Amino acid sequence: MERSSEQPAIVVGVDGSPPSITALRLAGTLAPLLKARIRAVTCWQFQIAVGTFTPVLWNPEEEALKVCAAAVATAFDGAPPADLEMVTSEGTAARKLVEESRTAQMVVVGSRGRGGFEGLLPGGVSATVAEHATCPVLVSHGTDLPAALSGTSGQRSADGGGQAGSSHAGA
Repeated sequence: MERSSEQPAIVVGVDGSPPSITALRLAGTLAPLLKARIRAVTCWQFQIAVGTFTPVLWNPEEEALKVCAAAVATAFDGAPPADLEMVTSEGTAARKLVEESRTAQMVVVGSRGRGGFEGLLPGGVSATVAEHATCPVLVSHGTDLPAALSGTSGQRSADGGGQAGSSHAGA
């Protein structure tokens, strides 16, 4: 599929989990090298409930935007790149990220997210995107940037735990 020659995007799947924050950091490191902007995508979908329930006033798009904004703020220490775009989209994360891959230069996802995607095992989103995307896909394992990309001997993990330079094995 043909890609736009105007500032291509690195699409990042963001669910607020430590691996998605690391994926944002990886995209932030790669974007200048690839002359690309970052498109942080957070997906949401209504869950069908069966039985008696009390209706709750809930705006899933607004909640998704809050999750994305908090992850972006954490990943970039409150100073995200000026051309970073936050996008919320209704639907499953895997389907939306595969759709985004059609015009992206690259898709970056964490190997494990928050879960909660009905019918998918943890890691199902990254596996589906890696299999079906139409552009290169980087699946980030763990929550630390590689030393070669962080510019230091290590970087604190996205979840705040661990020592500088520590490595967390992805399951």
